Amino acid sequence: MTRTRYRIGVMFSTTGSYSVVARSMLNGALLAFDEINARSDTVQLEPVVVNPNGDLACYRSLSQDLLKSGIRHVVGCYTSSSRKEVIPCFEKFDGMLWYPSHYEGFESSDNVVYTGAAPNQHVLPLVDYLATRVGKRAFCVGSNYIWAWENNRIFREALIARGGTVLAERYLSVGDTEVDQVIAAIIEQRPDFVFNNLIGTSAYAFFRAFRAACRARGIDQATEIPVASCTLSEPELPEIGPDAVEGHLSSSVYFSSLKSGENAAFVDAYTQSFPDGPVSSADAESSYIAVKLLASALSQAGTDDARKVRAAVADQRLHAPQGDVRIDRQTFHAWLTPRIGRSTAGGQFEVLLESREPIAPDPYLVQSSPRFASAMRSPHLKVVQS
Repeated sequence: MTRTRYRIGVMFSTTGSYSVVARSMLNGALLAFDEINARSDTVQLEPVVVNPNGDLACYRSLSQDLLKSGIRHVVGCYTSSSRKEVIPCFEKFDGMLWYPSHYEGFESSDNVVYTGAAPNQHVLPLVDYLATRVGKRAFCVGSNYIWAWENNRIFREALIARGGTVLAERYLSVGDTEVDQVIAAIIEQRPDFVFNNLIGTSAYAFFRAFRAACRARGIDQATEIPVASCTLSEPELPEIGPDAVEGHLSSSVYFSSLKSGENAAFVDAYTQSFPDGPVSSADAESSYIAVKLLASALSQAGTDDARKVRAAVADQRLHAPQGDVRIDRQTFHAWLTPRIGRSTAGGQFEVLLESREPIAPDPYLVQSSPRFASAMRSPHLKVVQS
């Protein structure tokens, strides 16, 4: 059978302040390309890889270059600011961005397919876990851009609806590692937990310095003031370092420690393909999912026309490493399986709770709660480990 060849853009900042996660995302995408090209009878995909180096202007110019060259589909972007920067390019040139990162929601574009978690799949389950098992007094920190602003807003409103309170919010520029003032404020306030939306090098510096500051004061940080995130993943744990890596909470739809045949095969193939790392992560798996769904949609559509591929992708189903995944026809976000994990000294996450099944995406939180006027209706999670 003749295979149709398509050029696919791949755009991740594999250098810069959040390069560790971005490199794992690139690896996940490349693994999917290799598997598709080895097994598909209908399509052959040629990845065209570009690196914006974390520069928003570069994201925009590289997107234009890819689309003007005839490429119709691009898998890429990690930060919400980069996604916001490039969407007008895809709308102008009628291309499709396959966005494989968890994000803050409250967005919809006919030119984007979202394979990462929406807020009801990562923020609300974390609020539920913290309010019922940890406490209701939060201190929020984050990198100074849309992801942290919106995630903290959603978290604050959801926590207040549960009878909790946010004592303070603090923001640092992306890449800023001067965290002592923020840490002093946290220790003075003594919240029940810290909700962390710092990314990249800022987050790693915070985890190390916060653990050291608490230890110097006789505070068991992991149990007395735990840090909870919707971003922390396996490739980042070595960046934190052995003295501060254990005991952090993360809300995610995937952890590489999941026990399933699909995940074992994924982790094994990933490790063999990229022995120098970074290790697999939720964002790597989401990139893998994006390429796999794109290939299936291209095969069904028989063309790379953005409109026809978008129509076809809603018919696809994937037995992914995290479990069953499909794209919601109304929102073009993915059905995903929420989980809560806790980091270990060995650089993994032990899964504490998980949803019994994939959860429908609700990017505008219109189904999860009408502006948080009532109690959160987050996914029913079963206890895996206490």
